[in-house]
Amino acid sequence: MNIKPIKTKKDYELAMTRLETLFDAKKETAKGDELEVLSLLIDKYENDNFPIELPDPVEAIKFRMEQLGLTQTDLAEVVGQKSRASEILNRKRKLSLEMIRKIHSSWHIPTQVLVQAY
Repeated sequence: MNIKPIKTKKDYELAMTRLETLFDAKKETAKGDELEVLSLLIDKYENDNFPIELPDPVEAIKFRMEQLGLTQTDLAEVVGQKSRASEILNRKRKLSLEMIRKIHSSWHIPTQVLVQAY
């Protein structure tokens, strides 16, 4: 096993190529250990160099509604009123802390997404 930190794009490409050859390695073997360590290094490099931003709170709500087949009426049941749901979806009303808690609890949208400024 010859593992080193991934510092450049070339290192990353070589690591990805090696990962492909190790992909079916059995756990508790030398190749399995190499696969595990290499995966962690690749993950670290990707997180440092290709960060994924959190989604916009309203877009996250709309996406979850689409995923679950929910309507504006369903959002109104969570936040209190149909007009309030409409204002949220049209960005005319900000989410209150109470709304964030209810949406998180009901629809399991992470609070770190819902509390962002938009």
